[in-house]
Amino acid sequence: MRRLKLRLTTTHHAQLRQHLLPGDGLESVAVALCGRRRGDLAHCLTVYKLEPIPYDECRLRTPDRITWSTRRLLPLLEEAAKRDLAILKIHSHPGGYSQFSTVDDESDADLFSSIFGWTDSSFPHASAVMLPDGVMFGRGILPDGTFCPLDSILVPGDDLCFWSGNSRARLPGFVQRHAQIFGAGTTQRLRELAVAVVGCSGTGSPLIEQLARLGVGRFVLVDPDHVEDKNLNRILNASREDAYLHRPKVEVMARAIARMGFGTEVEILAQDLATPAAVKAVAECDVVFGCMDGVEGRHLLNRLCTCYLIPYFDVGVGLDGDGKGGIDEACGAVHYLKPDGASLLDRKLYTYDQLKAAGLRRTDPVAYRQQVKAGYIRNVPEDRPAVISINMQMASIAINEFLARFHPYRHDDNADSAVVRMSFIQGHCYREADGAASGTFASVLGRGDVRPLLSMPELSEPELQA
Repeated sequence: MRRLKLRLTTTHHAQLRQHLLPGDGLESVAVALCGRRRGDLAHCLTVYKLEPIPYDECRLRTPDRITWSTRRLLPLLEEAAKRDLAILKIHSHPGGYSQFSTVDDESDADLFSSIFGWTDSSFPHASAVMLPDGVMFGRGILPDGTFCPLDSILVPGDDLCFWSGNSRARLPGFVQRHAQIFGAGTTQRLRELAVAVVGCSGTGSPLIEQLARLGVGRFVLVDPDHVEDKNLNRILNASREDAYLHRPKVEVMARAIARMGFGTEVEILAQDLATPAAVKAVAECDVVFGCMDGVEGRHLLNRLCTCYLIPYFDVGVGLDGDGKGGIDEACGAVHYLKPDGASLLDRKLYTYDQLKAAGLRRTDPVAYRQQVKAGYIRNVPEDRPAVISINMQMASIAINEFLARFHPYRHDDNADSAVVRMSFIQGHCYREADGAASGTFASVLGRGDVRPLLSMPELSEPELQA
C-alpha cells in the first residue's frame, strides 16, 4: 500500500492551535484544502488553504463532541472538485484523548460520504485531531469509506515536527547505540523517513554515508553525472574502476548502501533534477538535502520544496586558490529552508542576473560565451577546487543541523541557526537567524501536483490519450 502523508506549514499549525484550543475546554473544528503528490509509493497531502469554523457557527460544542455548519466548506469543495484536491477536517480533543472516538467515527463517515459525492475523487481525503500540546494524529478516508491511519504528519518549522503512526517496529541492532542518545522513538522515526539527496559528489557522498548509518529507511538519490578521475579525490566509496567504466554516481552510492546490509530502500535517478521523474520522486520524500554548485538547481529545489512543503538543507562549499599554492578563501555554508520561510534568493545566495546567466549557459552556450567576452556576464569557473576534508566537515554540519531539528537538544533555539557558515581560514563558525521572506515562491506554496509541474512550462508532460 502507498504511504499516506500529511504536511502543513508552521503558520497553518499555529493558526490551528490558536483556533482549536482557545482554552475553554470545548472541541473546535477547521477545514482545509490540500494539494496532492499522487505518487506510486506515497500519497502526500499538502495544506495550502485553511478555513477555521467560527465558534458561533457551531450548533454544539462540548468537551467531547462538536456539530457545525458546513457552509464554509462549500467553496473548498468546489475548488477540490475542479482540481481533484483533498479536503482535510481537523478538530481538537481538549481533554487529550489520543484516539479517534466512536463519535468521531460516525461524524467522519457521514461528512466524507458527502465530500466524495461532491468531489467524485478516486484519491483519499483526511481527518486529523490536534491535542493540547499541538501534537496531531490522523487518518485517511478512502473512496469506499474505509479509514486508514496517516503514516506521518510533518510540520517543517525551526524544529521538525514529525509524528508517525507506525513507531512500533523493533529497532535493528546497528542503531542501538543511536537509540542510547536519541531514544527509541526518534531512532524509529529515522527508519520511517524518506530522504532525497540531490547531488552525490563531494558533499553528497559523505552526507549519504552518514544518513544511511544513522538508519534512514529510504533514499531518493538524484545526480546526472558519472564518476571521473578528477572527482575520485572526494566521492566516498568510488574507485578508479568506477571512473574507467563511467559508472553513474547514483549507482556507486546505491552499491555502497546495499553493502551496508541495513535493508535500506534506495531509488536512483541518473538524470537532472529538472525532469518530471526526478521532481516527482523527490516530492514524495520527507526531507531534502541539496548538494549542488549551480544556482539553477538550487533555485528549482527551493521551489519544489515550497510547492510540496518539504524541509530543505542546502550545503555549499567555496574554495579559491591563487594558483601559486596560496588559499584566498576556504568556507562553507548550510542553509536550512522552511517552505514558508525566506528563500535562497531572499538570502542573496545568488541573484536573478546569475540565475539568468546560468540558464543562458545551459540553453545557448555560444551566446553565453559571447556575453562573457563582452563583459555582460562574469564568468564562473567550470572546475572549482575541491578538498575532501572540507566537504566532509560541511556534510557533517548539515547532518547535525538536521538532527538538532528532528530531535531538538541544543540550548539555543533552532531559529538562530537558519544559516551556519564556516570559515576555515578564520577557524570560526557563524550562525544567522532567518531573514524576511519576500514570497519568491508564494504562488506554489503547498499546491502539490499542478500542470505543468511546479507551474514551470519546461516541466510539461504530454497529455494522456483517452
